[in-house]
Amino acid sequence: MPSRHDYQAKQKLTTLQGILFLYKVCGKYLRRYWLRFVLGIFLGLSFGMVNASSLWVTKTLVDRMTPVSALPAPTVPKSPAANAGFSERFQFKAKQEGLRYLNRINSTTDRWLPRVGRPLHWREIVGGTLLLPFLLFLRGAVSYLSSYYFAWVGLRVTNDLRLDALAKLHTLSLDYFNKRSTADLLGRVNSDTGVVRTFLSLGFNDIIKEPFTFVCVFAGMLLINWKLTLVACTLMPLCLIPVAILGKKSRKASRADSQKMMGAENGLIEALANIRVVKSFNLEKQQSDEFADALRTSVQYAMRNIKAKELLNPIIEVISMLGISVIIVYVISQNIPIPNLAAFLVGLITLYSPLKKIGSIHIYFSTASFSVERLSEFFKEIPTVAEKPNPLRLEKFQQELRLEKVGFSYGEGMVLQNVSLQVPRGMKLGIAGESGSGKTTLINLLLRFYDVTEGRILIDGHDIRDIAFDSHRRIMSLVGQEVLLFNRSIAENIEFGLLGASREQIIAAAKGAYAHDFITQLPHGYDTVIGERGVRLSGGQRQRLAIARAFVRDAPILILDEATASLDSTAEAEVQTAIDHLAEGRTVISIAHRLSTLKDCGLIVVFEKGRIIEQGTMPELLRAKGAFAVMAGRQGISAA
Repeated sequence: MPSRHDYQAKQKLTTLQGILFLYKVCGKYLRRYWLRFVLGIFLGLSFGMVNASSLWVTKTLVDRMTPVSALPAPTVPKSPAANAGFSERFQFKAKQEGLRYLNRINSTTDRWLPRVGRPLHWREIVGGTLLLPFLLFLRGAVSYLSSYYFAWVGLRVTNDLRLDALAKLHTLSLDYFNKRSTADLLGRVNSDTGVVRTFLSLGFNDIIKEPFTFVCVFAGMLLINWKLTLVACTLMPLCLIPVAILGKKSRKASRADSQKMMGAENGLIEALANIRVVKSFNLEKQQSDEFADALRTSVQYAMRNIKAKELLNPIIEVISMLGISVIIVYVISQNIPIPNLAAFLVGLITLYSPLKKIGSIHIYFSTASFSVERLSEFFKEIPTVAEKPNPLRLEKFQQELRLEKVGFSYGEGMVLQNVSLQVPRGMKLGIAGESGSGKTTLINLLLRFYDVTEGRILIDGHDIRDIAFDSHRRIMSLVGQEVLLFNRSIAENIEFGLLGASREQIIAAAKGAYAHDFITQLPHGYDTVIGERGVRLSGGQRQRLAIARAFVRDAPILILDEATASLDSTAEAEVQTAIDHLAEGRTVISIAHRLSTLKDCGLIVVFEKGRIIEQGTMPELLRAKGAFAVMAGRQGISAA
């Protein structure tokens, strides 16, 4: 997955390319809400047409301030000659039809709008009073509904994106999470999708409304006076220069701000997760200083972004006023009628407003493109451990677990080499070895957090790569040294072992783990919320909850990964009693740092540098005086 620096090195997307790219990422979600999305587009286009109608309204109102007697005689198109060609006859017909419709409109408006020099009728009072309010009401209503529908679609697309992003995270393999920080993962699910929501709710609304408003108003100005319109257009390219320059500045600032904030968030999450270390080593000031430095830098980049955005409006306004001034000078020199001039100036002012917003859209999209790129790359991520299209489903574990010449590498050297084991159903297998010998890697392979690099792992003769994930992991329970609990109630934490378990099953599991007594002494019993990672419980209590979770799962294969290594002697004795109870009638694979816990194992294998160097029962290994006997001697264990 590319880093933020990789993204910055990529070729930047243009706004049009970016919109198409955004649609490629979000298209399937937009199609789910196509009706409201199309309504938003239609209303956005209607907004442009309503804006353009202000030119006709202005020209009509100013024109009606002229007495009827002072009006020029209406022009009548000259009939073509008898030998005229098709083009001349077509133009005559088009002008004739246009005048006919125009006269019909003028006849209707003439009845409802007042004119200087004639008595007022009630219709003219009503029409003259309500015309401008109605126009503004219509403009506001269309704008509101367009924004509403785009926001409605944007929020739901974002929710769908977030759900799919979380679902995608769940499909990815463990190595993906090992390479990325928590802040980066949270950023993909929340921050990146939030940027898309803002763009769909606000930016896309402007993309529809403002360009179409520009086109409609521009067309109206051409109809009023095409020469004057072309004069006004000479200054429009000047508006594109600040849009391009400031857009580039905004894009760089936004990307740098995102990078700095992600680093700050990651540091904050790590500090909170390790708050005991922070306090015990007096690291509060160092953590605060690092966070403050990151925030200061982020503020600097954010201010550069804000300056780029806010500078755009006054720059374009100054250029707009320059254009209006040039138009006024030109109008005075050409003696253009006042109604046309008034309508044209209204059009010019209306024209530059969408031009400003179009410039802002470019800047806004530049800041949003990074999140869109990250989401696109994220959804293209392929898990290294994948389930086959039609996987095998195991109902139960019946015969044996077998490893055949298993080898594994994380990418730099082999961690496991030529490991072969046969674990019949009901056997207790112990695994011993120094740190880094490959014991935990073997457990990760058994649970299929990673796939073997060499050889294969079989359950009842089936390669675990052919078995469905849920079916495979349903027959296994893991109790590890690091107990992972949720900030939920005790009952919910136990229920995670078997979703849908009844309260009776939960209580039975707690009793089996010797946890029922301490649970009932808590203020709310099984409904007591235990805090993040179970911080309100002791180490032994947390471990017994993990055992209760394994009990309620009732899996035939139990994996113990140094389950008592971090406990004191009293807590270890309590937990070991619960483990012994849990292990009854199950196939057990136990990794142990304290070798005394392996005394009941039918077979113990000793790992060194990823290889099995010894195997046998505990008495056999002690008598052999090999690597196991040396480790046992350090713990005061010797042959009888």
